[in-house]
Amino acid sequence: MTDPNSSAFSFDFSSIYDALNFTYNDSSEFYVDPATQPCSTFSIPDAVMVVVCIFYILIFLLAIPGNLVVGLVISHSKQSLPPSDLYLLHLVIADLLLAITLPFWATSVTQGWVFGDAMCKVVTILQELSFYSSILFLTCISIDRYMVIVRAMEARKANRQLVSWGVCAAVWAVGAFLSLPGFFSSSFSSQNSSHIVCAEQYDANSANEWRLATRIFRHALGFFIPLAIMLPCYGTTIQRLLHIRGGFQRQRAMRVIVFVVVAFLLCWTPYHIAVLADTFIRAKIVPYQCPARLAVDRAMFATQSLALLHSCVNPVLYAFVGEKFRKRFLQMMMKTGLVERASVSRSSRSSLSSEITSTFM
Repeated sequence: MTDPNSSAFSFDFSSIYDALNFTYNDSSEFYVDPATQPCSTFSIPDAVMVVVCIFYILIFLLAIPGNLVVGLVISHSKQSLPPSDLYLLHLVIADLLLAITLPFWATSVTQGWVFGDAMCKVVTILQELSFYSSILFLTCISIDRYMVIVRAMEARKANRQLVSWGVCAAVWAVGAFLSLPGFFSSSFSSQNSSHIVCAEQYDANSANEWRLATRIFRHALGFFIPLAIMLPCYGTTIQRLLHIRGGFQRQRAMRVIVFVVVAFLLCWTPYHIAVLADTFIRAKIVPYQCPARLAVDRAMFATQSLALLHSCVNPVLYAFVGEKFRKRFLQMMMKTGLVERASVSRSSRSSLSSEITSTFM
């Protein structure tokens, strides 16, 4: 009698096993592809984090009073502000918005994000709003200087005062719209850090598409297009001034405006290059490699700190480069009784501005 649990058929698998075993255990045919290996996590030494935290606090302590003073000096004028000064005033407001976010980022560097999900969105939106409005107001200043100096006849015909207020409203509206992706930011536990972080968190199925779309807007509208407008405007304006007899002597305001634009580019260009490199890697335009990935992460962290420095740079430029700013600041101090009237020169009290020059600088 046969065993009911046994099969009537039998196969010899030994030869097949030997072949498979030889194929998969032959070390000469196996190698590790570095591209498939996970990259080591990007970590920052605690000492560096403390230095960055102190750096953010110092920027905050310089930016808030500095920009408040500049804003008071600009708005202190009894006459209606010309467009360039109005744009500079709104640029100060944008810098103040950026400075307000610094204590939050300083805390998050060392302690992680401890302010909750709602504040993560609010702080991110304020930072984005400040970034976009700053570059757009600088672009408006470049266009206004071009119109006044190069196309003076057309500028006189236009109602520049009314137009400038409409432009300011439009800039804030555009900046608010471009900062809406900040709602995607949230606080969550990062795999690369033991702290809670505040960062973009998209749906896994559409993360690459959303991130690529927001990056395109950021690079195009937040840097390349404004830069493509500012450089020709200032280039043509400076060329025009060089052909006017005594032009640069009468256009000292251009020094401050050019310095402000250069400061913005020095602070923000390295960050844009780093973010652009990150975008290329995420979009697979550049091959994903661990050394490049870590280098971009380090560059983004370092250049972001440099970009935040921009919030306190402009008041320093006004104080050291802007001659009219210093005179108006002394006049304001004199009216409040903090400075004696004799300390203000007669020439500073009687300084006049023309349609072409800025009344602030």
